Amino acid sequence: MSTPQDIVTREGAKLDFAQDMTYGDYLQLDALLSAQQPLSPVHDEMLFIVQHQTSELWMKLMLHELAAAMHALQAGEASLAFKMMARVSRIMAQLVSAWDVLATMTPPEYSALRPYLANSSGFQSAQYRCIEFALGNKNAAMLKPHVHKPELLAMVQAAFDAPSLYDIAIGQLAKAGLAIDAVHLQRDWTVSHTSSANVQAAWKAVYQNPQQYWNLYQLGEKLTDIEDTFRLWRFRHLTTVERVIGMRRGTGGTSGTGYLKAMLDVVLFPEIWQVRGEL
Repeated sequence: MSTPQDIVTREGAKLDFAQDMTYGDYLQLDALLSAQQPLSPVHDEMLFIVQHQTSELWMKLMLHELAAAMHALQAGEASLAFKMMARVSRIMAQLVSAWDVLATMTPPEYSALRPYLANSSGFQSAQYRCIEFALGNKNAAMLKPHVHKPELLAMVQAAFDAPSLYDIAIGQLAKAGLAIDAVHLQRDWTVSHTSSANVQAAWKAVYQNPQQYWNLYQLGEKLTDIEDTFRLWRFRHLTTVERVIGMRRGTGGTSGTGYLKAMLDVVLFPEIWQVRGEL
């Protein structure tokens, strides 16, 4: 019977890395795994840190994919954009399931940790704010938490000033010859898009004629997937917060669950949902 050592030897696995890059070198694991620095003696702080750090890594990838998808759409590379948009939805699904781990923290366990968080809060995540802005939920007040760090402010400001994914999608409707009012094509991108009968009529034409407008039809469904999973992400955040901290105010100064419930009412791509009632 072969021993584990026999198997490794037979497979020819490389074991000497004195002169070569290792898995840990490539992923910079020394830096990554030393970034968890609990401030308290509370056992559950490691869970809290890892949960939020891994979420930030997933959000970094999401922003990478969103930026590439928007560029591809504008360049007329619809199939490439759809691949990236599908990946965004999958990333959000990963973030939804991540709340299941944090939900194992009980209220007394969080209460022991809370004083060490001071005023830090996920509300202040620059990457999350860039995601919101890229998806069209623009709010100038959300720039203020980043004023003290010029490099972060520049990143968030750029996302705030730029057309959103949905603005670009509406531009694609116009490029396909659908009647889109000029107000939707040349406007102040720092203001959130509001529902328009004109845009809804264009999406209705797309959904009634999928063969004629196949790429736009697929675009509409990819947008639907993104908002669907984004809503689930927000909702799971709310239920986890309710479970762990109840109705207490958030560490960042918001009302906590009240703020999260209000955010559930925000609709990113309104006409995509409204048109469904007309089909």
